[in-house]
Amino acid sequence: MNRENCKQEPCVDDYVDSKGRPCKPGKHGGMRAALAILGLQSFEMMAIAAVGNNLITYVFNEMHFPLSKSANVVTNFVGTVFLLSLLGGFVSDSYLGSFRTMLLFGFIELCGFILLSIQAHLPQLRPPKCDMTSSVSKCEEAQGLKEFIFFAAVYLVALGSGCLKPNIISLGADQFRKKDSRKLSTYFNCAYFAFCIGELIALTVLVWVQTNSGMDIGFGVSAAAMAVGLICLLSGTSLYRNKPTCGSIFTPIAQVFVAAITKRKQVCPSSFKMLHGSQSTVILHHNVSTESHGGSSLLHTDKFRFLDKACIKIQDDTGSNESPWRLCTMSQVEQVKILISVVPIFACTIIFNTILAQLQTFSVQQGSIMNTKLTSNFEIPPASLQSIPYVMLVFLVPLYETAFVRIARKITGHDSGISPLQRVGVGLFIATFSMVSAAVVENKRRTMALRDPRETLSIFWIAPQFLVFGVSEMFTAVGLIEFFYKQSLEGMQSFLTAMTYCSYSFGFYISSILVSLVNKVTSRSGHGGWLSDNNLNNDRLDLFYWLLAGLSFVNFFNYLFWSRWYCYNPLLAGHHEGPGCPKDSTSNRNDIETG
Repeated sequence: MNRENCKQEPCVDDYVDSKGRPCKPGKHGGMRAALAILGLQSFEMMAIAAVGNNLITYVFNEMHFPLSKSANVVTNFVGTVFLLSLLGGFVSDSYLGSFRTMLLFGFIELCGFILLSIQAHLPQLRPPKCDMTSSVSKCEEAQGLKEFIFFAAVYLVALGSGCLKPNIISLGADQFRKKDSRKLSTYFNCAYFAFCIGELIALTVLVWVQTNSGMDIGFGVSAAAMAVGLICLLSGTSLYRNKPTCGSIFTPIAQVFVAAITKRKQVCPSSFKMLHGSQSTVILHHNVSTESHGGSSLLHTDKFRFLDKACIKIQDDTGSNESPWRLCTMSQVEQVKILISVVPIFACTIIFNTILAQLQTFSVQQGSIMNTKLTSNFEIPPASLQSIPYVMLVFLVPLYETAFVRIARKITGHDSGISPLQRVGVGLFIATFSMVSAAVVENKRRTMALRDPRETLSIFWIAPQFLVFGVSEMFTAVGLIEFFYKQSLEGMQSFLTAMTYCSYSFGFYISSILVSLVNKVTSRSGHGGWLSDNNLNNDRLDLFYWLLAGLSFVNFFNYLFWSRWYCYNPLLAGHHEGPGCPKDSTSNRNDIETG
């Protein structure tokens, strides 16, 4: 079904197969189809994590970029991956659908991996070999064609991976009917498990291959993993339930703002029941009837009252209907209010992801100059320490669901033990101690190295900072996705899920800005800044970690303010979900539903 068909009749829950024919319940969808998508999820994560988490080593040792620039290259790369998730969601919803979008951008990502492995293999595409940690030699930095090939390869990977991420989840969820909530829940658990498995293999096996067999072999294995993932996706082509494309969510959002600005001089009526669409029990959201999806109208809330002007109906002499760009339904306006309301919550998780950026950059470099020997014959690749959070998550998430939730439910009365906003808050608080641990250990390592360069601290000393962050991620990352999902209506899930990825993106971009700003502020005449030297023994990474710990602590109190300010729309909040919106605006619920 294409856009023209959607204009003729509402796009309800009529999914189609790969040839555009109506799906048959026994033949299409279900866990069998979802397993093929989970295969791509696991192998793609394996490929991208192996490159992203050890990229700083390649950039620093092979491209010969200074340490601070190398860290910024990595954070900008990861930030771009997550930011491009918005593009992937837009292209999928508006033009191609999830399956075709995944095929297109999956192939683009594969091309990026292949180009990276070719550059890492051919010496003429890289600067001459040189020891970047030596103070004697001056290493030649990659420039011109060599630099262009590197960035072209890296951002082909970023484009492909970023546009894949939101569609992997959405296509997998499309394989189940909305009423099969238990099966849908099982799928999300499986998807998260596939994600963790991919990360674990990448940060152990693939990073070990990169360290011991060369980056060219490592990048080649990533390319092979991506190819296997695409084969998994293609193997389920005949089984998939595909959602018809019916246009982007951005159009109704833009209509609300345009209508509200156009009618900015109008006076809002004293009763919200006079607003257009307030008596409707069905939302026609971009030609999608939410009644058929089990949806219902949103109740009016008092926040952002200026947007209510988009619902004021103006009668003229001709009696003609107003354009959708001048008159919107109350439920359409309430959706936009939700999007605005979640922005402060989203913003409070950016510092959390700035901390994550340090674990993927400076902490890896920190581990590379420590004692990495586990036995006399085996050394631990520094990047493999990043697997600690995912090892923990594999065991802690089931424990959280089976033990913590049951105990907390008896105490709080919440169906999920604690609300999603409370869960995010717990994670943000714990994340502070990850940087405290990192600062203490780095100070100890640096003091020992300056006293006697022959003495090196064991790499296991930096394990606690990964361990603590793993616990905080279990609360914050999962809680944030749960919060956004529960606060979204049909047609908004992909967009709000993409916002969680944008939080990662902004966190990594802020990290790049913060590194440059700290170097500028802390530099003195004749001396560089805290992070300006290529040798961590001459830098003050410990002070930078303390700065992040302080920012994280302040951010936690900022989050407390906004989480108390936020109110759940009653029809989107579950039992004991959280604070509802003001009673005077929602007390007439029966009037709305029966009017």
